[in-house]
Amino acid sequence: MTQWTQVCALTDIAPDTGVCALHNGEQVALFRLGSSDQVFAIGNYDPIGKANVLSRGIVGSIGDRYVVASPLYKQHFDLATGECLEDTEAAVKAYCARVEAGLVELAS
Repeated sequence: MTQWTQVCALTDIAPDTGVCALHNGEQVALFRLGSSDQVFAIGNYDPIGKANVLSRGIVGSIGDRYVVASPLYKQHFDLATGECLEDTEAAVKAYCARVEAGLVELAS
């Protein structure tokens, strides 16, 4: 059975932006698409820029994939899978996220 951990309120994430949260000792970048309750979570560490910055990236889409562009070197990371579109060797961890009663939760 999956256990869920509350990490923040949905309203803590402005539409089309990201925030960083600490989850099980790891920095996680949380992204909200528009003003919906659709939330994605990936590791915050940019393996190319070697810094915890992905939560400050630019949210958008490429084709039918939702992505964040790293604020350092602009590589795109798929918000659903963590895959780097420009370099598949540089993927980040993707987390299972949901919104329940206005709270963002991550699977533990």
